[in-house]
Amino acid sequence: MWISPAYAQDAAAGGGMALVMQILPLLLIFVVFYFLLIRPQQKRQKEHREMLGRLKRGDRVLTSGGIIAVVTKVKDGVDEVEVEIAPNVRVNVLRTTIGDVFKPVAANDAKAEAKG
Repeated sequence: MWISPAYAQDAAAGGGMALVMQILPLLLIFVVFYFLLIRPQQKRQKEHREMLGRLKRGDRVLTSGGIIAVVTKVKDGVDEVEVEIAPNVRVNVLRTTIGDVFKPVAANDAKAEAKG
């Protein structure tokens, strides 16, 4: 009785569209977060797991504590790796604490760096 016919028609006809327009920004934000944050992080985690799976004896690694070490023994079925952090100093570390594997430096490159 006190509501004008224009408001009554708008509520009946456009109610579904108004709901979609309210949800659309939330969906857009989720899509942006997925492609900018979630997906790249999952890709990095997958690459890190693969890197840890490829560990072998002689690899130079960086632990999460900042220690550079050489892998001396890879234990199959166990989440531990034996590394040498100094001459004749060997410790066991968890695979998950290994942050990076350094590429081996060729002997000729090492000599060139020492001279330069």
